[in-house]
Amino acid sequence: MRYGVTRAGYYAWCARGTSTHERDDERLSARIRAIFEASEGTYGAPRIQAALAETHTRVGRKRVARLMRETGLKARSARLYRHMPGTRDFFAAIPNRILQCTTTAPDQIWVGDVTYLKVCGQWRYLAVVMDRHSRRILGWNLGPRRDLSLTRVALNRALRRRQPAPGLIFHSDRGVEYSAYAYRAHLAAREIVQSMNRPRELTDNAFMESFWHSMKSEVIHTLTFNSDAALIEVVSRYIRRYNSRRLHSALGYRSPIDYERAAA
Repeated sequence: MRYGVTRAGYYAWCARGTSTHERDDERLSARIRAIFEASEGTYGAPRIQAALAETHTRVGRKRVARLMRETGLKARSARLYRHMPGTRDFFAAIPNRILQCTTTAPDQIWVGDVTYLKVCGQWRYLAVVMDRHSRRILGWNLGPRRDLSLTRVALNRALRRRQPAPGLIFHSDRGVEYSAYAYRAHLAAREIVQSMNRPRELTDNAFMESFWHSMKSEVIHTLTFNSDAALIEVVSRYIRRYNSRRLHSALGYRSPIDYERAAA
């Protein structure tokens, strides 16, 4: 016996394999790294813990900090710049992952976008999340500002409705409300893969453009809205009809909900 360990004890230790706690650490480390990379290296343990908590993953801040140390992840200090070199590279960093993709079932690719609507001469912004396979609208949000909160609420409503498995692709344009660090970390915490239009290729999100055209030509452009409540009521009623009754030629003249039922 050397170093206080018997030969039999050493070989038993080698054969034991990794413990359940170690395997949990490995899975958690992978999620922490995804959130960290989505934040462009700016999130430390407190923000990563908060991002995990949004997915109902309860983990202590000390454990997050330990795993970050063990995997060599260290957040950068935020600094202010007047000039932002590399901004073009930042917005081009997320590729279009759906160019050659075809779906075989719902919850494989979701697409999102924002459009402008008017109430009493003032702009309102509508963010929508659609399942690309069935064209079903899964979540939406209407607000006075085109910002991170607008698109995040729409996404959260879709997630509460569907709860997709890890690996879902979420595609959008390159607007700052989708490319912000917080939005990217929000997707990474839920193990959603982000995809964006190619620069200057507006047709990459054609499914959403088709929905906007249908909604505006069928109801929005025929009405005048004197309040937010009136606009919300019309949008809500149209989306319910669009999902449950409107026939889509691309779906074999079925509604999105009927198409999903048939696929199931």
